[in-house]
Amino acid sequence: MDKLLVIAGPCVIESEQNVMLIAEKMKTISERLNIDYYFKASFDKANRTSISSYRGPGIDKGLKILDKVKKQYNLKIVTDIHEPWQAERVAEVADIIQIPAFLCRQTDLLVAAAKTGKIINIKKAQFLAPWDMKNVIKKVEESGNNNILLCERGTTFGYNTLVVDMTGIVEMKKFGYPVVFDATHSVQKPGGKGTSTGGNREYVEPLAKAAVAAGADALFFEVHPEPEKALSDGPNMVKLECFEDMLKRVIKVYNSVR
Repeated sequence: MDKLLVIAGPCVIESEQNVMLIAEKMKTISERLNIDYYFKASFDKANRTSISSYRGPGIDKGLKILDKVKKQYNLKIVTDIHEPWQAERVAEVADIIQIPAFLCRQTDLLVAAAKTGKIINIKKAQFLAPWDMKNVIKKVEESGNNNILLCERGTTFGYNTLVVDMTGIVEMKKFGYPVVFDATHSVQKPGGKGTSTGGNREYVEPLAKAAVAAGADALFFEVHPEPEKALSDGPNMVKLECFEDMLKRVIKVYNSVR
């Protein structure tokens, strides 16, 4: 890739106002830094820790908001699906369809996403070895789609803890597809707050730098104006006002190893 691909946005659509604010700021940042930028937000977080946790506005309202982002700011869109029937609907708006890590081996989900012809960003499950992604890849390829991104987002290490093995990036690049590093989910502490996930955003920048040094082609970040007030994944999200300066430092590393 000639320039760094960056996927970034809020974890979940909290409101149209919040999404448009973030999209406008990210549009400006992407133009200043000359990155290949995709706006990401989820319309439904179906795998929240607690049944009482906020999930999002749902597919109908969520896709309308994402379509508005796409048209108003001329941004490419990434969002995730959790069920096969969602793939065709989401493909009407999204440029990249994302497969959540917990669901990366779900054959029907992968096949439905693949058949849209869109780019598919497949997050490697926290319990899966990088070389075992070959079986996941084959499901998409044999469904007629070679537009694949592979995403490293940390590996389970005991209880409520994730670690990042940078050799996983090297291993997944051997499949011949671009590798994304999810810098914010990798610093999560799953279920670490009892009824929600914890995390430590201070590790986001050093891990992002290490990932591009190890060969990652793209980076994934969740950003928010006020992470401490976010309705999902607040502890690991990057504060929007800090994001540009952090990304500048990461890009320096990316450029130095290319």
